[in-house]
Amino acid sequence: MTPALYRGLTTLALPLIRLYLARRRGQGKEDAARFGERLGRAGRARPEGPLIWLHAASVGEALSILGLTERILAEFGEVNMVVTTGTVTSARLLAERLPPRAFHQYVPVDRLAWARRFLDHWRPDIALWVESEFWPNLIAETQARAITMILLNGRMSLRSFAAWRRWPGLIRPLLGGFALCLAQDDDEAKRLRALGAPSVKAPGNLKFASAPLPVDEEEAGRLARSIGARPVWLAASTHAGEEEIVVEAHRRMAPTHRGLLTVIVPRHPNRGQEVAAVLERAGMKGALRSRDDAIAPETEIYIADTLGELGLFYRLCPVAFIGGSLIPHGGQNLLEPARLDCAVIHGPHMENFRAVAGEMTTAGASIEAGNAKDIAAAVASLLDDEAARAARVEAARRIATAKDGVIDAVMEELGPFLKALPKGEDMEGNRARA
Repeated sequence: MTPALYRGLTTLALPLIRLYLARRRGQGKEDAARFGERLGRAGRARPEGPLIWLHAASVGEALSILGLTERILAEFGEVNMVVTTGTVTSARLLAERLPPRAFHQYVPVDRLAWARRFLDHWRPDIALWVESEFWPNLIAETQARAITMILLNGRMSLRSFAAWRRWPGLIRPLLGGFALCLAQDDDEAKRLRALGAPSVKAPGNLKFASAPLPVDEEEAGRLARSIGARPVWLAASTHAGEEEIVVEAHRRMAPTHRGLLTVIVPRHPNRGQEVAAVLERAGMKGALRSRDDAIAPETEIYIADTLGELGLFYRLCPVAFIGGSLIPHGGQNLLEPARLDCAVIHGPHMENFRAVAGEMTTAGASIEAGNAKDIAAAVASLLDDEAARAARVEAARRIATAKDGVIDAVMEELGPFLKALPKGEDMEGNRARA
């Protein structure tokens, strides 16, 4: 596969792509009101002055760059930033959390015509790509316009690395278009170099620099009063196939933990009804936050199927199991609960967070549990032994806060490129000469 062949295939596949997008719209996975953005049609005017384009695939990547986004905009006062993602959930989150002079657009689907339409409108002065989502047409067209591209927080899972090695004619020119690749760690840097990235450094993982997740203090107080003295634990960012295991873990603990309350926060809030059906089949008494159900004395499992409230439930629950790790999904961010004094448990599938999971396990800051029996045992021991829980919480907090200087390191690498951005008067002069 070469970029030219990929370009031809995605051009010819237009009917299939339209069918695929129509199906996603029917499933609620596309934003109907802003669907034109997925076809490269801008949802707003381009702001005057230099513009940074930052692309982050979804929620996890978007959260990891919020601190860096704030830092860039604070230090470069003339700059605006367009942040693209591909999911409805990430768009809603960014609408609430992006700083002034930054705004969200959906990334266009990777057809050449739509990529060109996007770039024709926005004309970014620099493009920052986050982690590992490489769209060949969009990257190649950005490179063709001589727009500087930098990879931030780069990573390459072992599975993706093996897959890309089968397509060297495609990945090598794509990575070759990046002026600089900043990898999460040395292992990721080695893989990026092996695939053809010409300039790679490893300043650290931006997820270490994320601020604590936000919370509505008034709502936290209200829910704490509803929970009272009941033992409570959290299953965070769960995926399909994991809730059944969480329910079984609850069933195992309930006889020895009177009044036990399990909180489930599905990774995708629109799965709330699906999770409720799991409880119904198991004969459990559940409540849905999206329906404003109260946490009643008889509520066994509370489904928090709302957006942007994970910080609230990390603060309410002393023990958190992190989902996406009982299935081959790759896990979710362990540092978020670690920053909020949760004792952390995760499953065996932590491929997307290998370095973090390994460091936390070695330091005694997390527990790995791969089935309902082991999860129940781990949660019960942490709920019952306050001293042991406090030790794990402290170990996790030390890891989560030890590398707060990552943004400084990344900014040092980005500095020369950002300082080279055209100033407002330079852009006006260029337009006049044109």
